[in-house]
Amino acid sequence: MIRNITGFAIFAFVAMIGFRLLIAAFGWLIGLVMTVLMWALVGFVIYTLMKIFAPGMASKVRETIRGNSATTS
Repeated sequence: MIRNITGFAIFAFVAMIGFRLLIAAFGWLIGLVMTVLMWALVGFVIYTLMKIFAPGMASKVRETIRGNSATTS
């Protein structure tokens, strides 16, 4: 009986450590995704403002990002 209780306790301890590591990794991944989305939002706002106030510059930026020229198509 003591052996069974000890086995369950060890299993519970290992499972708790495993869950903590899994949650930590998942939290890190969510943080990374949120950071990338935040930078994408900042870039979108800057591009939108540029498109409103300097359309020529915005088209040059878009050409640079896409890698093709809109004037040759």
